[in-house]
Parts: sequence; structure tokens; C-alpha cells
Amino acid sequence: MARAPDKATSRKGKAGPGRARPAASASGKREARSAERREAILAAALDEFSARGFEAARLDDVAKRAGVAKGTIYLYFRDKESLFQELIRAMLAPLVAIIEGMGAADVPMARVSEHIVDLFVREVYETRRKDVIRLILTEGQRFPHIAEFYYREVLSRIIAAVRALLKRAAARGEVPAGLVDFPQLIAAPGLVAVIWGGLFDRFEPLDVRAMMKTHVELLFGSRRAT
Repeated sequence: MARAPDKATSRKGKAGPGRARPAASASGKREARSAERREAILAAALDEFSARGFEAARLDDVAKRAGVAKGTIYLYFRDKESLFQELIRAMLAPLVAIIEGMGAADVPMARVSEHIVDLFVREVYETRRKDVIRLILTEGQRFPHIAEFYYREVLSRIIAAVRALLKRAAARGEVPAGLVDFPQLIAAPGLVAVIWGGLFDRFEPLDVRAMMKTHVELLFGSRRAT
């Protein structure tokens, strides 16, 4: 006669798949907490670097702002420089990816320029990304390795994407051919806006969107395709 399954064995067999769920759930919670701590450290680092500059900023103070032990920072970042670099990457990499996507699209320059203006105002000037750019402008000359990292990870990729856009636009007669050699001119009003906003906006507020649209008109004029 076949032996009836042991109740304990039966319960164990039925609970097998269910046992993985609490473990997976606990693992997911740990990952979420870890991600939250990392984001808190990056946010605190931006505050500290903005307030004190790269050289004077201390990881002890970053830890206090983030509400973590100093040793926790080293679980995520090797040192202060790697923290600064990751701040640049985390804040600006998504924006770079969007611009690279624009660079690959074969659409009229008029439409692209409108997207670029909107993207800069919405995703840079109205966010803390502008503070990261200010940090590069103020700290890059004193710390060339920071400027080099920013150029490699951000600027060089943006320049390549904009140059690709300008080449296609020039072939269609939408922009002067000489503009292809100077994609920096496209970014010029953005830099003016970031600098002006940090120094003089309280004296004379700048309508960044209107300024950038005016800049586009000056560059492209009647050449712009619709």
C-alpha cells in the first residue's frame, strides 16, 4: 500500500516556490534602499560642492548632509574625485543621450532647434543640472582632470551630435556651411544663461527661452526650413 505523504513534507513542498518570494522581496528592498542612499549621497555632494567648491568640500560634510556614515560613501565611491565624476555622469548622461538621439535624426533644423531650446530650458536651466555646469566652469581651470572628464563624458559627445545635425542641415541649405566647424556657437546662449543666472539674475532676470530663440534666428535667419 502506498505510503501517504508526510504532512510536513507536503507542507514543505507546497511552500517551496513561496519561500523564494520573501527572499526576492527582501533583496528588492535592499536594492531600493541602496539606490536611495546613493541618490542621497549624490544630492548632498552637489549641495556641498556648490557651497564650498571641489577642493574645500569634505566627505564628512557630504555624509552629514546625506544622513549616512562617512564609511557608507566609500561603499559607492572610491574617493571625492570619483564622487564628483559620478555626479557629472548621473546628472548629465541622460541629457547627452537625448541630444545624441537628436543628432541621429534626419529632420529639419527648424524643428530640431525648437527641441534644443525647450530641452535646455526644461532639463537644464530649470533643474539642478545648471549647478553642475557652473561647478565645471568654476572648478575646471583649477582642476584640469575634472575639465577633461567633463569634456570626454559630456561635451565631446554633444559636439559630435550637433556637428552631425549641422552637416545635414548645411547640405539642405538650412544653415551656413561654416557653422559646421563651430557647433560651440549653438551652445553659446546656454552658457551665457548659466553664468548670468548665477551672477546677475537678481539684478536683471533673463528670459532664457526668448534669448535662445533669438539666437537661433540670428544664426539661421531666412535659411531655416519649416
